[in-house]
Amino acid sequence: MHNLGKLYGLGVGPGDPELITVKAFRMLKECPVIAYPKKLRGSKSYAHRIIEVYIQPEEKEMLGLVFPMTKDEETLAREWSKSVELIYASLEKGKDVAFVTEGDPMLYSTFIHLMKLMREKYPAVEIETIPGISSFNGSANRLGIPLADGEDHVAMIPATDDYEKMKKALEDHDAVVFIKVAKVMDMMLELLKDMNLYEKAAVVTKVTSDEEIIWKLDELEGVELNYLSLMVVRK
Repeated sequence: MHNLGKLYGLGVGPGDPELITVKAFRMLKECPVIAYPKKLRGSKSYAHRIIEVYIQPEEKEMLGLVFPMTKDEETLAREWSKSVELIYASLEKGKDVAFVTEGDPMLYSTFIHLMKLMREKYPAVEIETIPGISSFNGSANRLGIPLADGEDHVAMIPATDDYEKMKKALEDHDAVVFIKVAKVMDMMLELLKDMNLYEKAAVVTKVTSDEEIIWKLDELEGVELNYLSLMVVRK
């Protein structure tokens, strides 16, 4: 009977492989199984691409887990359950598993859902999360925009098409970082103009990666942005 392996939630940063922590690097070397999220079977994830430089796939068990981009609860529940079972199959053999996620594992991360379900189904599994640099931090630094100083209030929220809710977030805080902004960019640009904040905002895609784009706001109207885009507004 093997002792159960340990599950690690590894934050691998916003995009630049050099921004992973020393501990995350060590866990990538030590864990025999590397699990990573992906949208489709056979594809690679953003997190996988970040760590490619540090691993030899032939020396690791690479476990691609499908997390579809859908809101259908039945589909999501089925895929989450499959992922937990696949990871547990390795843990049951005494193998440690590192689940890699871009940014930080405890902040808007796929690992959060996985961790909750693992604890429900297999409470004996030991879980440790390794912090990572988030896209919020990466974007503030790349843009040169301080998020908070002194007693400033800052918010980090998913952008939605609720104009009044987004307006209130901007009214109530000195700085706001909006993630998932791509689908509502035209509305957000209109809101910024209405609030005279157009000159106070910046948008970045795939921050710190070799595919990073820092946008001028007047370039964005009608553009189909990548999902990994966020907006920073600093009054």
